Amino acid sequence: MKNIYKTWALAGLAFATTLTSCSDFLDQTSPSEMFPETVYNTEGYTQQALNKVYAGLVLDHTYGCRIPLNFSTNSDIELVDALTQETTTADSERGLCSYNAPNWNRLANNWSEMFEIIENANWVIEGIRGSEIRENENMRYYLGEALTLRAMVYFDLIKHYGDVPMKMESTKSDGSNLYLEKTDRDVIMDSLLVDLQEAAELLPWVGEAGYTSEHCTKGFAYGLAARIALAEAGYAIRETPKEGYVNLSEKREGQLGYSDPTYPTMRPGDEKRRELYELALNCLDAIITSGRHQLNPSYEDEWYRINQLTLDQTYYENIFEVAHGLNYSGEMGYTAGVRINTAGSPFGFSNSSGKVKLTAPFFMSFDPEDVRRDITCAPYELRDVTATQTFTNAPFGIYVAKWDVRKMTEEWRAQNAAVSTKTGYGINWVVMRYSDVLLMYAEVVNELYGPNGSGTCGKSAMEALAEVRSRAFNGNAEKVSQYVAQAAGSKESFFDAIVDERAWELAGEAVRKYDLIRWGLLIDKTVEMLDSYKHAIENDEYVADLYYKESAGADPWYLVDYSSVCWYEEPESTNDYKSVSFWGNVKKDGVIPDDNSTYDALNYISSGLISYDKYAGFQGAAGPVINRHVWPIHTTTINDSNGHLKNSYGFN
Repeated sequence: MKNIYKTWALAGLAFATTLTSCSDFLDQTSPSEMFPETVYNTEGYTQQALNKVYAGLVLDHTYGCRIPLNFSTNSDIELVDALTQETTTADSERGLCSYNAPNWNRLANNWSEMFEIIENANWVIEGIRGSEIRENENMRYYLGEALTLRAMVYFDLIKHYGDVPMKMESTKSDGSNLYLEKTDRDVIMDSLLVDLQEAAELLPWVGEAGYTSEHCTKGFAYGLAARIALAEAGYAIRETPKEGYVNLSEKREGQLGYSDPTYPTMRPGDEKRRELYELALNCLDAIITSGRHQLNPSYEDEWYRINQLTLDQTYYENIFEVAHGLNYSGEMGYTAGVRINTAGSPFGFSNSSGKVKLTAPFFMSFDPEDVRRDITCAPYELRDVTATQTFTNAPFGIYVAKWDVRKMTEEWRAQNAAVSTKTGYGINWVVMRYSDVLLMYAEVVNELYGPNGSGTCGKSAMEALAEVRSRAFNGNAEKVSQYVAQAAGSKESFFDAIVDERAWELAGEAVRKYDLIRWGLLIDKTVEMLDSYKHAIENDEYVADLYYKESAGADPWYLVDYSSVCWYEEPESTNDYKSVSFWGNVKKDGVIPDDNSTYDALNYISSGLISYDKYAGFQGAAGPVINRHVWPIHTTTINDSNGHLKNSYGFN
């Protein structure tokens, strides 16, 4: 299906589909050629119609790859692997993530498949509302799930395209609602918030009625509502200026700021903004008060379980996961993860792309005692049993270690050894974790009441931040309390701490870029990262040679004794150490060569967003439209819209 309009027309013709299993609860076959009154007056058939909505989430162009992996960069901590002029302007995800927004044909696929999910959800919502058994407990659950899924998909469309058509009913037989124009994003989000309030009342908590984190539950409805409320309260580029809204340039004390005169970056006024923060707080309070979701005490174990395809039914830290199937769908571990890059690898198929990268300034920003650093950042590749070949001199090419083949199951290894091309890794995409809820809570309480304030759950903003940070430092209460107390010196300093903590906690999880957008910090933080790298290289702050020791057992799965790695300086004695060239190995005779490719990359990273010179630094906002963080609607979609859709934000 090529576009939204063809999708709407076709989706209503029948409910027929056979679902390939992504998880046990999708392992069913829907009835074919049935009328709605038959389907939605039977719980089993209704569930199968709902499964079709879930099945749309696993596709490459939706939540298999595009939303969690391709669309979520660039930020100050995450980059796509585009470091040259050619790659940053390529007609691909590399050009897209560099904010040059080419007419990438896969945008048409994303648009049509996302709207197909919405259309299928509309059918379920309408079918249940008109059902004779709509008050049955399971039917109420199914309605809540459909409302929540539709809200999630719509929110992701808004994040990436800005204003989009608002279609909250299935396609009518006369086609009267087939072609729709755009609706203001805030109007859509207000509607989604109403839907999610209803969904939260309908749904069970995770662990009740057989509901796992692969289903939408009460906790996710609340969490998604909080996430949407914060986004609506924050900054976004607009198709036209909005009366009563605050322009991003106004916060810069008379400076130009990073807002376009025609397509300004704006947020709601103070009254509306406070309403949205209070709504978010009510939702976050409900999750925390329930006690149903907790942090896994071990950050390492949290990610081990995810790689093991094991649902956490003890702590329920993962509030919602898109269910993927081994050898069927999912690119976590392939497009994002520790890279396999060798022939004859003991890990099986040896060409995972690791396209999502982290940056050296982000790696160096971690406290050395923070356990999240080495679980998050992999400045190495997995090649063969020669340890000296694992580390990489790629300060803008650090892999995301949260997905690691060494943590995956024997079943995964057997599958990977038997293939010669990319295949479904089967690792669920975790849409939201409880740590995100705690950090949103800390941010909201601080905004409304300051660092010492609290919601109805009784937890202060400081306590919520400390809870997340305590796990990261293995319960080192003194270190954590000192840090949090210092951060709580003012509302502003506490906000800065939240900005940092969300980076350290959620890197690689498709959160950071959207945080920076709503905070109005996308350009600021991108420039700060490049300035940090430039200063470090020019002042020899990174080691030129990285010293380390091999693991005692010489296990080919774990070649390096990570506790021995000298990240910050050379050891006093290099005896018993091995070494590799590392990030600081840029200068020759004390000078950075003009043709150093890594240093050249400063000129090209996020080149559609900022203009940066490797010698002179930040030169100002770039692109035909300032702060253009959205994508164009693809030409195919526009051509098929019967004149109802057109591009904005300076796109053709």
